[in-house]
Amino acid sequence: MNVREDRRSRRRWEYGLSACAVGVTGLLVLHSAVPNRVGRLGSALETFLPWLGVAVPLLACLALVKRSAAGLIACLLPILAWLWLFGGLWFSSSSDSYDLTVVQHNIADDNSDPSGTAQALLATGADLVAVQELTPAARPVYEDVLGASHPHRTVHGTVGLWSSYPLTDVRSVDIRPAGFPDSWQRGLRATVAAPEGAVAVYVVHLPSIRLGANGFASTARDESAALLGARIADDPSVRLLVVGDLNGTVQDRGLDPLTSQLGAPDSGFAFSWPASLPVARIDQVLGRGVVVTEVSALDATGSDHLPVFGRVRLG
Repeated sequence: MNVREDRRSRRRWEYGLSACAVGVTGLLVLHSAVPNRVGRLGSALETFLPWLGVAVPLLACLALVKRSAAGLIACLLPILAWLWLFGGLWFSSSSDSYDLTVVQHNIADDNSDPSGTAQALLATGADLVAVQELTPAARPVYEDVLGASHPHRTVHGTVGLWSSYPLTDVRSVDIRPAGFPDSWQRGLRATVAAPEGAVAVYVVHLPSIRLGANGFASTARDESAALLGARIADDPSVRLLVVGDLNGTVQDRGLDPLTSQLGAPDSGFAFSWPASLPVARIDQVLGRGVVVTEVSALDATGSDHLPVFGRVRLG
């Protein structure tokens, strides 16, 4: 290869690397512009949005191998975009000030070790224990393990709440999408009489999403989120928590009916699913009139989700 061809090749690499860096930056900053009409591509992108940062070291390595200064400089763009979106979660330290703790866990209806899972939740010392996929067979196990420390409980369908503090105004919450049977009960609401003040707590499990030939199937999840969002908007409680398996990240526009009303944690990625290799936090602790100061993912249990532990300031 002569000098002229070498320069042309290097220039093509510089253009290509720079274009890729700009493309990654565009997806990070303008993810909401990616349409959802075809295969829910926007929601799929937003579910795994933090992982776009993995492209940066790959592009930087290619730039070094090809000795492309322009390519290295272009990598600064996605770095800055990623830090703008997620730097707070990455670098922020949790506040020492909190009034309430909660552990949220989809315990899995096929969990082969319900006793061990219940013991793991008890060991967190959380004031509130919220679970989903609670089966009739497993319920007595959780009642036995949690009953002494969390004597106040309510279960509706497959979701349950155990509390160290008294519960009042307990009711089911209907978040069934159209066509789902009456037996599909995945929502409850209760008022927790915490020492620092009463707080309304919703424990929910939104419909699952599937990734298939037709893309990201989230229609039922989105409809359920809209129903829940309407209930929350009508709830007069000053302090309110939504805890559960939302089958979506806080970046996913399908959860806008919720995230537009509720605050997300100030720190921590807390990827909770799948337990074997967590890539997304779809188990959430969100609040209105309170501050969720931190969430963290805990060690694996017999579930395909990791438990998520949250600290909440009620001030």
